[in-house]
Amino acid sequence: MALLIVALGLFVVGGVAALCSERSARAATACGVGGILAGGTVALIPTVRVLLGGERESLRAAWSMPYGSFSVGLDALSALFLVVIIVVSALAAVYGAEYWMAYRERKSLGAAWFFYDLLIASMVLVVLAQNGVLFLMAWEVMALASFFLVTFEDEREEVREAGWTYLVATHLGTAFVMVMFLLLGREAGSLEFAKFSMRGELAPSLAGVLFLLAIIGFGTKAGFMSLHVWLPEAHPAAPSHVSAVMSGVMIKTGIYGLLRTLTWLGPPPPWWGWVLIGIGITSGILGVLFALAQHDLKRLLAYHSVENIGIIALGLGVGLLGVSAGLPMLAALGLAGGLLHVVNHAIFKSLLFLGAGAVLHGTGTREMDHLGGLLKRMPHTAAYFLCGAVAISGLPPLNGFVSEFLIFLGSLDAGASTGIPVAIPALAVVTALALIGGLAAACFTKAFSVVFLGEPRSEHVGHAHEVGLAMRVPMALLATACVLIGLFAPWVVNALAPVLEMFGAAHASLVPAIRPLWQLVGIAVGVWVLVGLLAYVRLRLLRHREIGVSVTWDCGYARPTARMQYSSSSFAQPLTELFAAVLRPVVRGGPPRGLFPEPASFASETPDLVHRGVFVPVFGGIDRAGAKLRWLQHGNVHLYVLYIALALLVLLVWQLA
Repeated sequence: MALLIVALGLFVVGGVAALCSERSARAATACGVGGILAGGTVALIPTVRVLLGGERESLRAAWSMPYGSFSVGLDALSALFLVVIIVVSALAAVYGAEYWMAYRERKSLGAAWFFYDLLIASMVLVVLAQNGVLFLMAWEVMALASFFLVTFEDEREEVREAGWTYLVATHLGTAFVMVMFLLLGREAGSLEFAKFSMRGELAPSLAGVLFLLAIIGFGTKAGFMSLHVWLPEAHPAAPSHVSAVMSGVMIKTGIYGLLRTLTWLGPPPPWWGWVLIGIGITSGILGVLFALAQHDLKRLLAYHSVENIGIIALGLGVGLLGVSAGLPMLAALGLAGGLLHVVNHAIFKSLLFLGAGAVLHGTGTREMDHLGGLLKRMPHTAAYFLCGAVAISGLPPLNGFVSEFLIFLGSLDAGASTGIPVAIPALAVVTALALIGGLAAACFTKAFSVVFLGEPRSEHVGHAHEVGLAMRVPMALLATACVLIGLFAPWVVNALAPVLEMFGAAHASLVPAIRPLWQLVGIAVGVWVLVGLLAYVRLRLLRHREIGVSVTWDCGYARPTARMQYSSSSFAQPLTELFAAVLRPVVRGGPPRGLFPEPASFASETPDLVHRGVFVPVFGGIDRAGAKLRWLQHGNVHLYVLYIALALLVLLVWQLA
């Protein structure tokens, strides 16, 4: 654990040094990025060792705080999430070194890098903490640091609103997590995680309550549907590399918290798996549907985070169903698929957010209807974004396909060979994954084509330029990871064995899945070899020929205008109309009418139903109710002291009673 403590210190020192160097943007950037790279390199050494089967590491030091101790530990589950946190945050930091330089004249980069380094340190401490008080403190620091990063451009009203929405939502989730820890601590007599683990089986009713508290508390951070309202608000508002970290790894701390809780609660009853499968189906389908209806590129990606968290929930639900039903193959495939999708989503979603940030950096807008034709002006960004789009759509031979394939394989086998209580939810998972995959492919066909293909739709594209090397290299490495995980899928799945054993899923049960993975790897290698050969042949054929550029005939139009192209609204209109009962889009304008039509326009907007129909009315009511109590605020300190004394007196009487 010594190396991990040193790494935490390097993160904090790098952030403090950046804050002290805020007068020089370059010095602050060097300190902030240097702290992340140095700390990440040191932390990877013990993390990889434990993940590959090494012994668990731990450290415990006394602490004067009641029920608290500085108790940290690194096991296989922590190591899996820690690798993702370190790799994504380091690449995003390198990207941010160039991205944030555009703000150096009007923003304090020292403060920004301080909060960035603090966010990474707090996430690392969240997955290492082995005490409830320490976990909650790290959880709160993570929330506050990310809040200040989300509100980086706080001069914009929509950014401030997004920040407050995020802060309120994350603290509502934290309230449920605190109640869960209080109940666990009451049962165990301590807030040490080791005491939770040694409690054995809890009463089924209490275990069920704790499971539901974990679903709500950690699900708010993860972005389960109906608890997701902060995601489509905060991700577009944050700087793009911060969005990559928040979507790629920070929301995964919610999944980590849920998984860690499951290790304490004993054997899961079947309804736990059903709940997670229900959440996964709802989050996956509604997430991709709302993404399909978006016009803001980063907001579209934010809803895809909800979708992919749904896929992770589907895998975990299938795994819990297998554990409860005594089906080792179903348990292993479901959990392996869910855990691998945690890694895969971190890679391709970070890549896509960095690609969206490159588009914003190069054009000054993230509105898809103002873009178009960027393939010629930003070819590297377009290639990397296309790689991420293929991966997130679950298409072979990239990494997103592998994790979804494991969940598919387990669910299909369970649906065909088990009884009705397991077969029905398993077949529902298969149906949901098929629908999610098809809609995701349609959504990213829209996103890539509207942004990168066709003709420019506005003057924003006129001054577009490819981003610098510091922003391209992280995207290139993440795109390479998407390819490599697809090519080395059997080895990657085998590396999950220590984590699977923590949940009672035997690694040997994955053997039937490894064989088709080898076949898929063989096909993938063949595809890449064929692509390489075709590229080589094309290069040889064109080597001694003159290559010119000309306009396309295009059915008589020598040069089509941007108004003749699909917009983001019109491209998705057939699907949004099909699901209009769910999405409830707001449509303005209409098609031209009459023999001599007046100028016509069409625009659609799809507001978030949960945000508009639940959270806005509820919090609006709370605000109005609170306004009625403002008569208590006189500005007189003596009266405030009296209020405190009366509150203490009431609490004392209640305690004595």
